[in-house]
Amino acid sequence: MIRVLLAEDQAMIREALAALLSFEGDIEVVAQVGRGDEVTAAARQARPDVALLDIEMPGMDGLAAAAALRNDNPDTKVVILTTFGRPGFLRRAMESGVCAFVVKDAPADKLVQTIRRVLGGEKVIDPDLAAAALAEGLNPLTPRERDVLVAASDGGTIAEIAGKLYLSEGTVRNYLSACIQKTGARNRAEALRIASERGWL
Repeated sequence: MIRVLLAEDQAMIREALAALLSFEGDIEVVAQVGRGDEVTAAARQARPDVALLDIEMPGMDGLAAAAALRNDNPDTKVVILTTFGRPGFLRRAMESGVCAFVVKDAPADKLVQTIRRVLGGEKVIDPDLAAAALAEGLNPLTPRERDVLVAASDGGTIAEIAGKLYLSEGTVRNYLSACIQKTGARNRAEALRIASERGWL
């Protein structure tokens, strides 16, 4: 039996996925969680072969959960299941050790095939998404620039962001200026929107 962990914050979708997978004779859903920060503990207890993780979850997003799971339980294969087919997310997923990236509007049998294929050692990526990721190029933002842009998302002042990240106000201004320039935005709010849409954060 293929042991599967499901991490999805929307209960209806999570239960529908569990029901769908239960129809397969060789797949058993051994754990379900609704938060990203519950993934590693659930995996430690259930020892799944495959973890299906949504990207957008409270507590910790699916990509961060995938990286944490890789450190804690490296034998578990991770499949990202998401509504957001963004090239930037795909790149981050690959960096987090994810084995497959499947968009939620894919046919149900594709998900089942993907679970079996990753268990066989394959990487499974939607070809259109892979092509888009190659065309878009690498994320231009440095990790520290991403930190500053995320910290700016609640509309705080330069001083508040600097205090939160233990940086000087001048350093925060420099990072935000770099983010605006690299995203081609007019201001930090637009830079945040563009970076978020491209999956760079």
